[in-house]
Amino acid sequence: MKFKFDHKGSTYQYDSDTYFDLSTPIKNGDHNVNAYYLAQPVFEPFRAGDFVGSVAQGGACNCETITFNAHGNGTHTECVGHICDEGYTINGCLKSFQTMAIVASVTPEKLENGDSIIRQSSLTDVNLSGVQSVILRSLPNNTSKKEAHYSGTNPTYFEPALMAHLAKNGIKHVIVDLPSVDREEDGGALLSHHAFWQYPDAPRTDATITELAYIDNDIVDGTYLLHIHIASFESDASPSKPILYPISEI
Repeated sequence: MKFKFDHKGSTYQYDSDTYFDLSTPIKNGDHNVNAYYLAQPVFEPFRAGDFVGSVAQGGACNCETITFNAHGNGTHTECVGHICDEGYTINGCLKSFQTMAIVASVTPEKLENGDSIIRQSSLTDVNLSGVQSVILRSLPNNTSKKEAHYSGTNPTYFEPALMAHLAKNGIKHVIVDLPSVDREEDGGALLSHHAFWQYPDAPRTDATITELAYIDNDIVDGTYLLHIHIASFESDASPSKPILYPISEI
């Protein structure tokens, strides 16, 4: 189906059947992207008396109990509740599901201590006017990100100044293909999370960060329509499915 919408004085169209899925699936076992030493997801048939929730094991239907942690098992979207104890949940904070977004490829810089960081300067040529979401694809980019085990590897992270820059320009949602916008071990400072959510000085409760996404190389840098799908978890984060629609101005 084709749709038209108006934004900032211009009219755009998109086809709902043509899209890019930025999420990594959550599967049973070890073949998942994983971070922060969190256990891999476990899918187990529910059992009660003679009932087993597995057709393969003789049950009448499939009924699985799934154990996972959103922050380390696949693509997830989190809210300011991730860094505070004030009761904010992703289900309560995320109210703007569909926004204009820009995809930008960014190249990390190597520091003397061996760290890999993405600086604000990588966005010098990125026009943030008219968009509410930014999708950052770290380079080099390859499909191994979909099943990478990041624990203990000190993966690439983001300069707090970059996250503050996005907040200053009114960006409500940022999507990255890395485990976190912050360093794997930073003593609990989480400076980039704080910079983006402007917590505690002026909390941006309607802003979200999505991590462990995958932005395929077929997605060219530019402007799209973004829809963020989450489960209705009353928690700081939820597994998520960001969908990107190519758009054209008419």
